[in-house]
Amino acid sequence: MRINTKLILIALLAVSTVQYAEGQTTQLVHKDWLIQSTGFQSKIVNNKDGIVLENGLIRRAFKKAANLACYDFSNLSNGQQLIRAIEPEAIVNINGKDYEIGGLKGQKEKAYFLTEWFPSLKANPDAFVFKSAKELPLEQALNSNSPFWSSNSEKAKGIGLVLEFQHPELAGVSVDVHYEIYDGLPVLRKWVEVRNESQNKIQVNRLVNEILSLVEEESAVVGSTEDMKKQSGIYFETNYAFNNAMKYRLSEQTLHWEQDSSYTSQVNYDLTTPAKALIYPKDVSKIDVLPKQKFTSVKTFELLHDSHDQERRGLAVRKMYRQLTPWTNANPIFMHLVSKNREEVITAIDQCAETGYEAVILSFGSHLKMELNTPENHKEWRELADYAKSKGVKLGGYTLFSSRTINAETDVINPKTGKPGGAFFGNAPCFGSQWGLDYAQAIKDFFRNTGFSILEMDGPYPGDVCASHDHPGHHGLEDSQFAQMEIQKSIFHELNQMGVYINAPDWYFLDGTNKIALGYREVNFSLSRDQQKILNRQNIYDGTWEKTPSMGWGFVPLTAYHGGGADAVLEPLNDHLDDYKQLMMQYYGAGVQACYRGPRLYDTERTKATVIEVIDWYKKYRDILNADIIHLRRADGRNWDGILHVDPNGKEKGLGMLYNPTDSEMVIHIDLPLYYTGLDKDVQIAFEGGNPKKYQLARDYKVNVPVKIPAKGYTWFTVK
Repeated sequence: MRINTKLILIALLAVSTVQYAEGQTTQLVHKDWLIQSTGFQSKIVNNKDGIVLENGLIRRAFKKAANLACYDFSNLSNGQQLIRAIEPEAIVNINGKDYEIGGLKGQKEKAYFLTEWFPSLKANPDAFVFKSAKELPLEQALNSNSPFWSSNSEKAKGIGLVLEFQHPELAGVSVDVHYEIYDGLPVLRKWVEVRNESQNKIQVNRLVNEILSLVEEESAVVGSTEDMKKQSGIYFETNYAFNNAMKYRLSEQTLHWEQDSSYTSQVNYDLTTPAKALIYPKDVSKIDVLPKQKFTSVKTFELLHDSHDQERRGLAVRKMYRQLTPWTNANPIFMHLVSKNREEVITAIDQCAETGYEAVILSFGSHLKMELNTPENHKEWRELADYAKSKGVKLGGYTLFSSRTINAETDVINPKTGKPGGAFFGNAPCFGSQWGLDYAQAIKDFFRNTGFSILEMDGPYPGDVCASHDHPGHHGLEDSQFAQMEIQKSIFHELNQMGVYINAPDWYFLDGTNKIALGYREVNFSLSRDQQKILNRQNIYDGTWEKTPSMGWGFVPLTAYHGGGADAVLEPLNDHLDDYKQLMMQYYGAGVQACYRGPRLYDTERTKATVIEVIDWYKKYRDILNADIIHLRRADGRNWDGILHVDPNGKEKGLGMLYNPTDSEMVIHIDLPLYYTGLDKDVQIAFEGGNPKKYQLARDYKVNVPVKIPAKGYTWFTVK
C-alpha cells in the first residue's frame, strides 16, 4: 500500500487563500485534521443577510432572500466547492401534494453559481417559507453506559441549528430543518421534522431531507446515470441501512443519484449526468402524523473528503465513527460458548476469569432461550449472570429474529402474492406482527431482569416490507418498513442505555449497535488451519477500510464447524497450540475480537499459559491495537503481508504485525509509511519488545526497515 504523500502535501500542507460567497475570503487549512484535529471549533453566524455554519474544515452557507437558500458547501481543506445550483432544503409530500422547503427559482445556468445572480432569483410561491433560525445544543446522543473497555467514550462537541419553515395553506404544520456541525470533523448532520400542531391528522407520503445539485465528478458525452462516476468529495451515511452486506455502501437505502434535466449546459448530450443527490427511503410512502405529533426523517451524516486516496478516505470515515458514535469504541474480550447445561456455562466463566477474558457469549446452538419471557427463565439466567459478575466476567447471549418462519399470521406478506415468502432471507417474521411486538418486549425484559451485558442478535430486521393489514404494528405495505425499523431501533436504543453491548450483523451503528462481522464465508472454516490463517488475514485487511477494529468481529471455531477434517479443527487445543496462538495473535494483533466458538478456552495448563500470554500482550498494547489501521500488504500466500496501527496521540505511535505464509524464513527490507503516526523527523522502532533502533524519516514519511519473519510465522514491532 502506497500512501499518496504528494497529494497530502499539496492538499493539506499548503497555505493559500480562496474567495467565497459575497466577497469574503478564507484561508485553506494548513494542518492535517486526521493527525491534529484540535483548533477546528464549530461556529454559526446568523445575521440579516444569511447564515453560515463553519468549523475551519467545512462551510455551509445560506442566503436570506425571498426565501432561504443554500448556495455554498465548501471543503476548506482543499478549497472544493460542491454546490453548482440552488435547491430547496427538503421536499415533503403532505396529503398527496409535494411542497418544497425553502429555496429560490430562476437560476438559468446550472453548471455553477454566482452570488451576483441573487437579485434575479425568486421564491417558489408554493413553497414553505423560512420563518426563523435558532441555535441549539447537539442532539443528545445515545446515552451509552457500557461497562466495557473503550478507546474513547467522550461525546462529540459542536453546535446545532434549526431552521423553521411554514406554509399559509397548512395552518399548524411546520417543517424544521436541523443541522449539526462538529468540532474537528469535516462533517455535518442533517434531518427534517414535520410537526403537526393542527387539529387534524396529516399524511406524510414522502420526505426528501436532502437535495444537493453537486458539481459532477465526471463529464461524459455519452453515458448513463448509473454508469458515470458520482461526486466523490462528499460521503453520505444515514441511520437507515440494512441488508446484511457488512459494508455501508452496499447497505445504504436512502441515497439516490439522479440526472438533472434543467442542467442543460452539461457535457452529456442526453442530460443523464448523476449531478443531483437526494436522500430518502424509497419504500416509505404513507405515514400518518396525528395532531400534536411529529414525523422525523432519516438522519444524514455528510462527510467531505479531501482526497481520492483509499486509505485516507477510510481514515476519515473511521474517525467520524470514533467521535460521533462513541459506543462503537467499546471492545470487550469475549469467547463464544456452545453450552448444553448450567455446568458448562460455569466452566466457561471460570476459564475466562482465569485467563483475562472479559465476557462469555452463549452462542447459537446453546441452551439459552432469550425470547422465553417468563420469571423462571429470567431467574435461572440472573443467577448465572450474578455468578459471572462475581468473577469479573460479563454474560451475553444469542437470539435470532429473521431468517426463520413463525406462522402464516406472523410472517411478512409478499405484496406480489399476498402470502408469506419472498423476504430477504426467504421467510421472516414481521416485526409489526403481534409475535414481533412480543419478541421485542421479551428481549428488553430479558436484559432488564437478568443483568446480561451483551446481546448478539442474528438476523436483525433486514428491511422486509409487509403487505399485511392485520398486523398491529403497521397499517399496510406503505409504512411497514418504517414501522419495523422503529421497532428494531427501539431494542437497540433501550439496551444501549442499559449498558448492553450489541453484536448485530447489519448496519445499525448509528442507532446503538457496537459490532458487525468483518465479512467472511462460514464454510471456509471447514478448510485447513493453514488456509484459515491466510483467509482470516484477508478478511481483516478487507474489513477494516471503513470499520475501526472495534466495529468488526472474526471467527475461530475451536470445534468442527461446517464440516472439515482433522486439519481444520483446533480441538484438542494442546495438540494445535501453535495454530491456536497464531490465530489469536492475528485477530488481537489487529484489535479485532473473534468468536472463539467451543466449550472451553484451554484444555491443559500449557494451553492456559498460552492464552494468558496472548491476552496479557493484547491488554498491554490495547490502546494502540484499537487505533487506526494502515493497510501495508494484503495476504496472498506468496509473500509477506501485514498491517500497521497508528495513533499520533498515543504512547505508542504505531504497532505493526507482519506475517510470512511461506515455508522459508524471510529476511527482507520493508518500506513503512509512517505519515499518520504524526512523527515527522526521527522514529524509534522495536521488534517484539526488544531494544529500539532509531531511524530518520524520509521526505515521504517512510523508513526502510530490515525485517526477519519466521517460516509460517509472524513478528511485530512498535513505533515511538
